[in-house]
Amino acid sequence: MKGPLFYSKILLFGEYGIIKDSKGLSIPYNFFKGALKTDENPSKEALDSNAHLKNFVQYLQEVAEEEPGLVTFDFDGLKKDVEAGMYFDSSIPQGYGVGSSGALVAAVYEQYAKDKITVLENLTREKLLKLKQIFSKMESFFHGKSSGLDPLNSYLSLPILINSQDNIESTSIPSQNMEGKGAVFLLDSGSTGETAPMVQLFMEKMKQEGFRTMLKNQFIKHTDACVEDFVNGNVKSLFGNLKQLSHVVLDNFKPMIPPKFHQLWKQGIETNDYYLKLCGSGGGGYILGFTQDFNKAKSALKDYNLEVVYNF
Repeated sequence: MKGPLFYSKILLFGEYGIIKDSKGLSIPYNFFKGALKTDENPSKEALDSNAHLKNFVQYLQEVAEEEPGLVTFDFDGLKKDVEAGMYFDSSIPQGYGVGSSGALVAAVYEQYAKDKITVLENLTREKLLKLKQIFSKMESFFHGKSSGLDPLNSYLSLPILINSQDNIESTSIPSQNMEGKGAVFLLDSGSTGETAPMVQLFMEKMKQEGFRTMLKNQFIKHTDACVEDFVNGNVKSLFGNLKQLSHVVLDNFKPMIPPKFHQLWKQGIETNDYYLKLCGSGGGGYILGFTQDFNKAKSALKDYNLEVVYNF
């Protein structure tokens, strides 16, 4: 048995900001993927994943009892498959900010939800919000608190534009220019990051008035501008706003940036060869990079592994 494939995602803009109603833009990233399957001779990873799924099923049953109107599952089929050793076979790295739990949530919903909202129907704003609400509840099992956007992206395999918490739409982004010199890339920090403690740290910082003011007047302002520029293909303006955003993150989100990258981050802003920003909650995993000349960025970051996500 093997279910359909679900892909990883990249939140290009909006990390932390979307908690406070900034705009956001999330795109599917087909390089990593996962599917539900069963094997005759399961590996250790498969057995671990299966044990995890057992706990997840228990959690989903509690959700179904607490909020009967939200979502119902074919629990008989789900339990039977999990008992038979079903696991999530995935190449998506965990703790890297590319949505490993989101893809699993999307796969379970697709296979076992009753009366599910499908990708083929007319996806009104109400339907998208309903899906986001269901996925938020499902994914909270993994992170403590989830926006539901990662599974939504994985489930739909479409770019998603977040205008505010209760206004989201699927969107199109300018086609890639494969001949272009510019790129969005992932830089591997070499360590994993944990979402829950980072979000906890952010919430602590939010108690300070100065931090709240900075978030509203600088961080959200530049994030919103970057989203507008990216969706509309305004590359020149985008890089101006990216530089500002990278600066604000370096000044105010230092704990979310692994220490050995503080200097590289600063170097990008000073040379304009590339600009770095958080990918997901930070603390490790991937760091997102933007450059107008990928060769320059590559030589400046020659000690690191870079994966191109999008070409300008």
